[in-house]
Amino acid sequence: MTSITSHHPARLRRSVLSVPAINPRALEKTHGLSCDAVIFDLEDSVAVEKKAEARENLRRFFAETPLRGRESIIRVNGIDTEFFSDDMAAVIACRPDAVLLPKVDGPDDVQRVADLIAETDATESLRIWAMIETPRGVLNAAAIAGAGRTAGGLLDCFVVGLNDLRKETGVAPETGRIYLVPFLMQVILAARAYGLDAIDSVSNEFRQLDAYEAECAQGRAMGFDGKMLIHPAQIDGANRHFGFSEAALAEAKAIAAAFADPATDGLNVINLDGRMVERLHLEQAERLLAKARVIAEREGRTA
Repeated sequence: MTSITSHHPARLRRSVLSVPAINPRALEKTHGLSCDAVIFDLEDSVAVEKKAEARENLRRFFAETPLRGRESIIRVNGIDTEFFSDDMAAVIACRPDAVLLPKVDGPDDVQRVADLIAETDATESLRIWAMIETPRGVLNAAAIAGAGRTAGGLLDCFVVGLNDLRKETGVAPETGRIYLVPFLMQVILAARAYGLDAIDSVSNEFRQLDAYEAECAQGRAMGFDGKMLIHPAQIDGANRHFGFSEAALAEAKAIAAAFADPATDGLNVINLDGRMVERLHLEQAERLLAKARVIAEREGRTA
């Protein structure tokens, strides 16, 4: 049986920087940063009295100087807030790559937004990201991920929010996130079961880069695709830890070349330099090579 993940396009999401939509200077700076994606935030980083101004900032930014070569995501306020309708109108007008829904508790949240998008002409281009940052969200992660199939296939990515989850569960902010690991792995499992990407939570210690780097290494070991960031100083660490080495790239090229050989037609397992390689390894290699091509195109070189 073909896996769900085989239908999910490989996208580069090592570093996902959150930028307050209320700050025009920060918006302009995104053009010169090496992050893979930018979340333009209308929620937590924008005061209530500044919501309308932040939306106008985004309308102007996307109309005049849209982000090129990287994914753009707008985080809206919650579905149950008075700001949601106006936020979604701004999203439809701006046409980012995705809309990020905060505090998603269950599949109905995703379906409601998918229905709103279906009423517009943005269905072909606008995807949905979901923040898993509440106890109900973690418990319902599999149901939320599965909702992507009934929501027009628009659900694309999970983003973990540990600050809110810590607050609601009472888990202390221990080094190493030891008591949070079960929650994180539950989100990873749900995402992988339904072919979604998963982005690790922000690290609040952007001035303590050693601790941040350790958290990046942990997130990569858990299986996350990248990390949500709150400061440009965190970009290089995320790109390094969630990226791939030259050795891994060379191996992926060798696997792809081996299976491209007509002699391997119809074979699910081959001998490559003394070790057995399966077609599932070919799928992994092709995803890595696709990401390498994205980086190369961004840097103006050949992968």
